[in-house]
Amino acid sequence: MPAERIAVLDFETTGLAPAQGARATEIGVAMLEGGRIVGRYQSLMNSGVRVPPFIEQLTGISNAMLRDAPPAAQVMHEVADFVGDAPLLAHNASFDQKFWDAELALVGRQRRQPFACSLLLARRLLPQAPSHKLGVLNRWARLPDTGQAHRALADAEMAANLLGFMATLLRERHGIPRVSHELLCRLQKVPAAKIGLALLQVREA
Repeated sequence: MPAERIAVLDFETTGLAPAQGARATEIGVAMLEGGRIVGRYQSLMNSGVRVPPFIEQLTGISNAMLRDAPPAAQVMHEVADFVGDAPLLAHNASFDQKFWDAELALVGRQRRQPFACSLLLARRLLPQAPSHKLGVLNRWARLPDTGQAHRALADAEMAANLLGFMATLLRERHGIPRVSHELLCRLQKVPAAKIGLALLQVREA
């Protein structure tokens, strides 16, 4: 596991993209340091946008629950303070990055740190897995059950555990003693067919 702090985050939302008017309904962050979860942040967030019935069915987050939730702006200020400058990771990060950037922009803040993606990394490092969906990967790797899937903190903790599994693999199978966030960002851009060569070059560097 990387020794540095890494904020692993997950959003639940009303839809697929902020550009289509979707907003966040919940955020969960598992803060990793030295291979352990050292802090957690979770909150529902009321952005004034209705949750469609199929999303409510998927996540269990209802419009009634959001009525009593803190305003999205308050939550984003709190979670941005909690994360600070820690580099970020999410499973299917292109989705969560869009919402993180859009929700931060609405409160006049801006992301400074890069995102790593455990989905892209799993496709390269775990090609033998039956699927690269987060829940499937966690069951396949026999990682701890973190709670209800499609709830933000459970999914963030699942992604954090998956990162730990892949970091151990890099160390023990590929002989890479220091797994940094910067290395993760580099590896996720390598074409899957060339990952063996890339890992060899990292080991010999």
